[in-house]
Amino acid sequence: MALLYFAVSLPMIVLMSLFYTLMPGPKAPLGVMFILPFLYLIFGFIFTAVGAWIYNLIAKWVGGIEFTVAEIENS
Repeated sequence: MALLYFAVSLPMIVLMSLFYTLMPGPKAPLGVMFILPFLYLIFGFIFTAVGAWIYNLIAKWVGGIEFTVAEIENS
């Protein structure tokens, strides 16, 4: 999941940095924009792990999520 956050955020950060250069006024260093995908990677991993841990704690009490899959034949 964290790699998905990284892969999705990288092109978005590139586009944001292009618009960022066009804005007038004082700006933060442009390198900060390229650190953001790595922060998404790190925090995405952490929050996914914590969310899975919380789900597993709750699933012990309520039984979790159960679903049935059936195969459908193509005619």
